[in-house]
Amino acid sequence: MMCLLQQDQAGVLQQDRAGVLRPGRAGQETAEPWSSTTRLRPVARTGDVPLMDIVERHGTPAYVMDETDVRERCRAFRAALPDADILYAAKAFLCRAMATWIRQEGLGLDVCSGGELAVARSAGFPADRIVFHGNAKTPRELLEAVEYGVGRIVVDNLAEITRLAALIPPGRRQQVLLRVVPDVEAGAHGAIRTGGEDQKFGLSIASGDAAEAVSRVLGRPELRLVGLHCHLGSQIRAAEPYERAARVMVEQLAHVRDTYGIVLPQLDLGGGQGIAYLEDERGLTPEAFARTVLKVTRDRCAALDLPMPLLVIEPGRSISGPAGLTLYRVIAVKRTLTRTFVAVDGGMSDNPRPSLYGARYTARLVGRRSAAPARQVTLAGHHCEAGDVIAESVALPADVRPGDVVAVPATGAYHHSMASTYNLTGRPPVIAVADGAARVVVRREDIDDLLRRDVGL
Repeated sequence: MMCLLQQDQAGVLQQDRAGVLRPGRAGQETAEPWSSTTRLRPVARTGDVPLMDIVERHGTPAYVMDETDVRERCRAFRAALPDADILYAAKAFLCRAMATWIRQEGLGLDVCSGGELAVARSAGFPADRIVFHGNAKTPRELLEAVEYGVGRIVVDNLAEITRLAALIPPGRRQQVLLRVVPDVEAGAHGAIRTGGEDQKFGLSIASGDAAEAVSRVLGRPELRLVGLHCHLGSQIRAAEPYERAARVMVEQLAHVRDTYGIVLPQLDLGGGQGIAYLEDERGLTPEAFARTVLKVTRDRCAALDLPMPLLVIEPGRSISGPAGLTLYRVIAVKRTLTRTFVAVDGGMSDNPRPSLYGARYTARLVGRRSAAPARQVTLAGHHCEAGDVIAESVALPADVRPGDVVAVPATGAYHHSMASTYNLTGRPPVIAVADGAARVVVRREDIDDLLRRDVGL
């Protein structure tokens, strides 16, 4: 039976226990961590496609991407920041279908490798809407970016300035941004905090590298400095770190003006906006992010007598993350003296985040109804590692058994993109769903794919 919708004292409509996703107060997400079209009762479905239909047709494990949810999140960023340049961070999740959705929704693309650029090119993504960055871009990658004519390249180190300038054909100028370290620590885990000193990313203000980079770029006629860039980290669920970073970065724009008499027209504040992975969490919405960042940037620019720059942001996880879910088949249920393990046919090869960052997830049984009471279990993977755990302390029905199917939400970012073939396990397919239709956009990696690379005989 469907549970009734509850309303809290703040007037926000909450997610019911059936998993139906409901709108909440303006600027606050209540659909988390499931995508906007996911319904778990009476029949679990996403994009109006029953999840068990996907299981029967495509097997498990399988990534499911909600195209409608992706598009809605792109539009939410555009509505919250109508005058900004919004670039989707391809490292979160990229395939040709995703690149096409991003292009159709009017966003640009932020790539950080030759492979990501190649996918963008193969999908016909406009070069002038691509930004290429990375802390150690190879000479080949820089050449590929220049040859394709990407709109902007983010310079991350001093050596890159000379290397890039030497690749620019006569008569052309390459627009560049300088990645500056604002010394603002933010992010859910130390491994994904990138805005502080003593990181491998960016040019330090304190050491003088940032100022030296400005001078060097301005001295190269092949390059055109159009702005400054920073990136604080990932899975940031509060707006306050962006507020601090914006202040620092506007002050750096003013320093460039006062030193060289040049007003840089762009300010890129990066991405990293966090999402919910558990049902009691809330992500940083585009509205909340925009409200804070726009105010502090305008106020600081006014105080320093600077024109408002073109704001550039790079959301990745916050666009693709909630749109994805992963389907697994239960292989075994094992009870120890203290724990119950529910082992499935995937694991750290398709979701390395729990072992890398201690990330937490929830899960739901799909495919059958159970009247059994819920109990806390450990959702474990099938790899030969004690740390191969997908989710700890997940409430699943006490009668969960081999053959059941479980769905894990919020797996649209840093899952497919970070997947491996550990234990020579092929990577899962990506199934896009929308308006009652499902299609394979990335096929399953099979044994023939794995053997094809092995040329040792």
